[in-house]
Amino acid sequence: MFNRVLIANRGEIALRIIRACKELGVETVCVYSEADAGAPYLRHADRSVCIGPPPASESYLQIPRLISAAEITGADAIHPGYGFLAENAHFAEVCRDCKIEFIGPSPEAMALLGDKISCKRMARKAKVPVFPGSDGEIEDEEEALEIGKEIGYPVIVKAAAGGGGRGMRIVRSDADLMKAVKSAKQEAEAAFGNGSVYVEKFLEHARHVEVQCIGDKHGNAIHLYERDCSVQRRHQKLIEEAPAPGIDPKKREDLCKSASRLIKNAQYAGAATVEFLMDEKQNFYLLEVNTRVQVEHPITEMITGVDIVKTGIKVAAGETLAYRQRDIKVNGHAFECRINAEDWAKGFIPSAGLIERYVAPGGLGVRMDTHIEAGYRVPPTYDSMIAKLIVHAEDRPSAMKRAERALRELIVEPINTTTGLHIELMNNAAFQKGGVDIHFLERLLAK
Repeated sequence: MFNRVLIANRGEIALRIIRACKELGVETVCVYSEADAGAPYLRHADRSVCIGPPPASESYLQIPRLISAAEITGADAIHPGYGFLAENAHFAEVCRDCKIEFIGPSPEAMALLGDKISCKRMARKAKVPVFPGSDGEIEDEEEALEIGKEIGYPVIVKAAAGGGGRGMRIVRSDADLMKAVKSAKQEAEAAFGNGSVYVEKFLEHARHVEVQCIGDKHGNAIHLYERDCSVQRRHQKLIEEAPAPGIDPKKREDLCKSASRLIKNAQYAGAATVEFLMDEKQNFYLLEVNTRVQVEHPITEMITGVDIVKTGIKVAAGETLAYRQRDIKVNGHAFECRINAEDWAKGFIPSAGLIERYVAPGGLGVRMDTHIEAGYRVPPTYDSMIAKLIVHAEDRPSAMKRAERALRELIVEPINTTTGLHIELMNNAAFQKGGVDIHFLERLLAK
């Protein structure tokens, strides 16, 4: 096991990793930007190091500063969390070159699965269903037009690298396709430094279903069943649940086995999420693989009892997975509500500022993953998520009621949060029935 882990992240996930390390008897070093100086979670780390000004490009994304912080503090491993450099294969390679263990997949596995084009090719070899579309990068608009005519509209243009909806365009005609390819390439190049895009069939009424997997360095890989992440806005998830409601047991088995087969074939060590889109007949198609711990990992922990963060650290240290597939059972149902510092009633305007009053919900089956407290100032510099409310109960209706109760207990004042929207969703008839598609929230907000 490692002696000291440097956490190359901030906020809620930094605190989550600190807690996991403490339970493993591992010391922690937390880096922070000037915007995060004095943040409450820093006091839980054994050491903290300032790595630069507020902009992430000058602090959390600065590989030389992160490596220097690890070296001067004697850290023998770096945990990237999610976001920032978590899926940067170059960062993982630099860590390896500096003889610092990167807590995540190898640079080779990350590059293979993180690039959507190479991932799609590997999926075909592993007999994982993929969308019809281009075999690789689209070189020009004419090639895209040929594919559009072959598979039929609507199609979607996607960036090979990155995520979050950037470099992505839905297209319904030849005329729009040519413009979409050009603009998507430009946006992808600006956002990810990689302008590669590809074209594939677009599902009008798709569910976003993902499978949590984890592999070790000894060739073992298992799945921890699936989550439904269809409640999203502009490709950003707002509510996740596990297991996904209403899926046929045979489809669930095929889905989960496909995901673990892909991870195993990639010789992947660490936590990974294999994401799929599912149509109205529950046919599923690979969307992408996230080569890191996911924001929504707690709901899988709640239904399986597996500590994903601790397991990822153990795997990185060379330990064999403590679980076999037969050991993993689903127990009950769980929801995660992402509490963002936003005024959702006014177009999700960010709401940074001082938190004067904070009251966390409690009770059986309620978990609050957050780094905030009264007196904490939410900076305008970073992602607006300030907390994750996770609930677990014996079945979906009970979990939904528990989520609503906990949401009503939560107080974060005077800034605006998305709590009110989550309460509305828990009382929405369509959501209560389960199986909503990825455009459900957009339609609801448009009314």
